[in-house]
Order: sequence, then structure tokens, then C-alpha cells
Amino acid sequence: MKLAFLSFPSFYALVLTGAVVALVGCSRVPGRPAPGPEVSRPEAVLDFATLYKANCAACHGEDGRGGAAIALANPVYLAVVGEDNLREITAKGVSGKLMPPFARSAGAMLTDQQIEVLAHGMMGKWSKPDLLAGVGIPQYRSALAGDSARGQQAFGIYCARCHGVAGEGSGGDVKSGTGKIGSIVNGSYLALISDQGLRSIVIAGRPDEGMPDWRTDAAQPMTDQQITDVIAWLASKRTSNPGQPYPTGQ
Repeated sequence: MKLAFLSFPSFYALVLTGAVVALVGCSRVPGRPAPGPEVSRPEAVLDFATLYKANCAACHGEDGRGGAAIALANPVYLAVVGEDNLREITAKGVSGKLMPPFARSAGAMLTDQQIEVLAHGMMGKWSKPDLLAGVGIPQYRSALAGDSARGQQAFGIYCARCHGVAGEGSGGDVKSGTGKIGSIVNGSYLALISDQGLRSIVIAGRPDEGMPDWRTDAAQPMTDQQITDVIAWLASKRTSNPGQPYPTGQ
């Protein structure tokens, strides 16, 4: 019997070919990650745009406006709320209302550093520090006691022209270009929004929807007491069981 011997170059080539085949085969093992950029761990994400899109844009709008919740790109709102309150609201949310907490300390996903990035980023991107220079800005949280009877009177002066005398909305004004305005005393609406949320809207307005801020289009801006009283009147319209009852007999 004759034995076949490979020359050294042929043997080396054979071994190299086998190694390459083995490596290629290993790369195709089921479940093995495909080649590509490494994905960052969630807590390592510190880019404002990425954090905002993932956590805030769905309610507040992709660029801080146009969402169902209050516009964060409103410089009047940012001037009133301030960065410290933004940080607290983002971290803790608003209990019992639509704003959830986002901080890990409150059972959510974001680190304190990520909360800081969001609050600081909102101020840096959308605030205008000199916008209200020299203007007496109402307090974000009032220390005054509200009176619903006085609030109804103030509502009639500053708000009824658009929202209706009883707050039940209006059909809009074709000449001014305003559309139909829904009820702000609707039980379901009031159940979803906090007193502070109502106050923030009264102070900062909703400029994208034509609602002015607390300076209004009246002869005099609203005082802190008038704002507080209007919120007290709106809060008095809340019901324990909002919404229509289920139909019976069907």
C-alpha cells in the first residue's frame, strides 16, 4: 500500500481552509448576534433628542408642540415652570392624572442623570430667558386660597368670550378664524387634568391653538388671585363619577 504525503505548502493551505470554514460556520450558529453596531444599554443613553422622542413626544408632540398634553416648547410655560419644577414633574409625574413618573426612584425606567438631561434640554432648546424680562410672572404654584364664586366672575371677564359663560364651549367665530371650542367643565376632561395642569394652561396659554397666556387680550392681565380663583371654580365642577353611565335595559 502506498501512502500519499502532502507537501508542506499543500498541507498548510488545507489547514487554513479548514479554519476559515470553521469560523464561517460558527458565525451562522442560530441565535448568535449578527455583525453590526453595538446597542447601548438603556441607562447609558444621554442624548436629549433620543430621550425626548422615546419618553415625551407621544403626549407633548415631536418638537414640543402639537400633542394632546401641554406644549413644552412654549417659552412662556418654561419661564413660569422653571427647570427645577420640570425635573420634579418628569421624575415624579402627577399622581392620579395622565402624567406618569419616569424616574427609577418612582418605579419607572430613567436614571436621575437622564431626568436631568431631559429637563435641562427642554430649557436649553425651547426657553427664551429674556422673553418676560421686567414682567411680573404669576407663581407656578400659588400660595393663595382660591374662591370659586370670585373665580366664576373672573372667568366671565377673561375666558367666557371663547369658552362660553358656563365653560361649556362655543361654536367658534368664522370671522376671527377660531374653530369650535370644547367644554372645559366636562367631567371626563376635569378628571384627567390636575389643578396645576389647569393653572399652567391659564398662565401659559396654548399659543398653537390661539389661546392667549395670562396677559390675555383684555385691558389688564389676570392677577395671581384671579388665576387661582378661576382654577378653584373649574375644580368645583369635577364629579365623582365622570362620563355618561352605561345604558340600561339592553
